[in-house]
Amino acid sequence: MSDSYTGADLFVDALERYGVPYLFGNPGTTELPLMEALPDADVEYVLGLHEDVAVGAAAGYAQTRRYHADQNDGGGNDAEPTDWGDGRINPAGVANLHVTPGLAHGIGNLYGASMTGAPLVLTAGNHELDFRHEEPILTGDLEQLTEQFCKWSAEVTDIDALPMMVRRAFRVALTPPTGPVFLALPVDVMMAETEASPEPLGPIPDAGTADPRQVAAAADALVEAESPLLVVGDAVARSGIDAVEAAVDLAEASGARVHGEMLACEINFPTDHEQWISFLPPREELGSMLQNTDTIVFAGCSTNTTLLRHEEPLVPPEATTVHLSDDAWEVGKNEPSDVAAIGDPGRTMAAIAERVADRLDEETRRERVGQVTAMKESMADTIESMGEDESDDPRASKAEMVDAVRAVDADPFIVDEGVTAKYAMLTRYELEPQGYVSNKGGGLGYGLPASVGAAFAEELRDEPRPVLGHIGDGSYLYYPQSIYTAVRHGVDLTVLVPDNRNYRILKDNTNLMFGGDDEDHEFIGMDFDPHVDIPANAESHGARGHLVEDPDEIEGKVSDALDSPGVDVLDVLVHD
Repeated sequence: MSDSYTGADLFVDALERYGVPYLFGNPGTTELPLMEALPDADVEYVLGLHEDVAVGAAAGYAQTRRYHADQNDGGGNDAEPTDWGDGRINPAGVANLHVTPGLAHGIGNLYGASMTGAPLVLTAGNHELDFRHEEPILTGDLEQLTEQFCKWSAEVTDIDALPMMVRRAFRVALTPPTGPVFLALPVDVMMAETEASPEPLGPIPDAGTADPRQVAAAADALVEAESPLLVVGDAVARSGIDAVEAAVDLAEASGARVHGEMLACEINFPTDHEQWISFLPPREELGSMLQNTDTIVFAGCSTNTTLLRHEEPLVPPEATTVHLSDDAWEVGKNEPSDVAAIGDPGRTMAAIAERVADRLDEETRRERVGQVTAMKESMADTIESMGEDESDDPRASKAEMVDAVRAVDADPFIVDEGVTAKYAMLTRYELEPQGYVSNKGGGLGYGLPASVGAAFAEELRDEPRPVLGHIGDGSYLYYPQSIYTAVRHGVDLTVLVPDNRNYRILKDNTNLMFGGDDEDHEFIGMDFDPHVDIPANAESHGARGHLVEDPDEIEGKVSDALDSPGVDVLDVLVHD
């Protein structure tokens, strides 16, 4: 062993200085310099048995830890110190993978992280710079693999550039709109000796204040509206609890009806508020009906379109549209924008709300809220019925399962990839801001690793919340070895698997695309027959596995699991 200080030592010291407690990964030979530098560091290496598990866990950690940073009393992003180990929370998740094939394995959840806006710093080793002309095994263009899903992708080709590029990677990932970055770390750079040290990260700004002219125009549009609609997207929750409160202020000042954007993955507005109706369903008929109004504010939206191609516009061409976002790409993306405000969603909505409150008379506001109440009452039965049916199947319905979870007095942090069971969760559970995240990109296999990452994040709190992964059986079976990581590192996690033993979402989409119902199609490759023994699989990774066949047992099993240390996997049989 050498006493020299290398690029790998500097990288690990940067993680320590920036307040990063975990490095998620799956190592290979090109990562050995980094592994050699870790034993003396105050950074725990978290082993994933597949690269996509490591990436998904790092992303789920970052999604969850971002809420902790927002809640942190240590000063958050407004504090002045240049180091992040002084009580402030750095929410970035960091992962390290193995050169080309390993990095390729992690692309699925890198895509998932890009859709959720997770501040993820992804790294991978690479061959020595003076060896690649021989095309050794595992060779590939790492930047080309990652750049479509990253804010910035680069390779460190000189040891002198390492401190600056590591600092830049963290700053780019953490600066709104947040998202993944990628750095390739060649073996020779990581083994090179250096006298440099990590550079200070510095404060991370928010997206700032929007153009005052656009703020004024947005207020004008809301004051003049007949029936305003506020659609809140995930950039609201990502901007912090102040932004959620600003959305409430804007809704109350304008009397607007409120929906969550299609395919939302966070809670951007209190779901028990009187002006909240629902998340917009990603189906043309309902989505266009609910957006059929004269004035719409899209706040922090990025996925507000249908799952399948729609034939008619989802937003009336004659509607006045107001787009507010910290991401210029999302402003006016799918519809022409009459008002375009780029800046921090919370600051922007607060400024608009103040102007509207000063100008809109109370009678008009009450009339608008009355219209919202009437619509809410008219939709109540439809919303309540999601996940329900009158089947005589002895298995639980998805609605019964969610109701049983709701009855447990635990207030867990929920990570959701229930797919078709997700709608019952969204409509029947009173979800709190900063208490729920889900898969936004649609690619299965994100939710279970993200649940593991969330459990790691909660372990760092003085008063950790129990973490509940709500993971459909099809999703669970992508990366069941995620459970090993949670068990190996001793985190507390409960995984609830609504198990209908098929890819129900594909059957539903088949019926939508081709017409008819289940009896009209053969559904090739969509049923798990024979089924996988999920409890036995969980036990093989060291967890406690439970098969729950009786609907009356769900509440007690969930309660016991949430109260127990360690990892529990509950396989709850449900019918479609």
